[in-house]
Amino acid sequence: MCNDHSHNLSRRLFVASGASTVLMGGLADSYAQTSPAAAPAQVSPDEALKRLVDGNARYASNTAINRDLSAGRAQRAQAQYPFAALVSCSDSRVAPELAFDQGLGDLFVVRVAGNFVNTDGLASLEYGVKILGIPLIVVLGHSNCGAVAATIKVLKEKSKLPGHLPQLVNAIKPSIDLVEKLKAPDPLAAAIAQNVRYNVKRLTTAKPIVAEAVAAQKVKLAGAVYDIGTGKVSWL
Repeated sequence: MCNDHSHNLSRRLFVASGASTVLMGGLADSYAQTSPAAAPAQVSPDEALKRLVDGNARYASNTAINRDLSAGRAQRAQAQYPFAALVSCSDSRVAPELAFDQGLGDLFVVRVAGNFVNTDGLASLEYGVKILGIPLIVVLGHSNCGAVAATIKVLKEKSKLPGHLPQLVNAIKPSIDLVEKLKAPDPLAAAIAQNVRYNVKRLTTAKPIVAEAVAAQKVKLAGAVYDIGTGKVSWL
């Protein structure tokens, strides 16, 4: 009986091990479909940033080149090869693909009101860096940001907000506090820029994936503010 028990236990371990191997193999195959090694061309962090700078110049001057949304549709259905990730505000007036004149599949965008980095957003960025091989992460704020303006108002009036809105206020609050200490002449504009800088700094220490990639110079971090009125992006 002991021998039978030992045999059955060994068999169960073997089956479990096999199932685990199949599962891991399936994940590996899934990752391989979006592996940076399979990308048509590798892009350096500096080249990725230049693409965004040049693209915004085209957009602001109304000379955009990415207008045929059907081009490359079949290829995009197979895999994605974004060259930059963006933490952008959810504001409906801000569309990163348009603002930087990039096509579908070029940008990996994480959007949240107030363009701050939380746990879920960080996980998405980690996926972009680790699995997609993205070499550039940009935190993009914008002029007249309603989320930042509302945070300033709430903190000043000490209002109580319903639902999960207090979490948004808490995420933006550190930047507001610093701007108040500096007594900036334009508190809103200063807070918008500071919120961008604050979240770029957070990403430099976002261990283990993003921080290590930045330290190894495989990933570049940048901050910018998009002007809704002119369409121009100012780099911080």
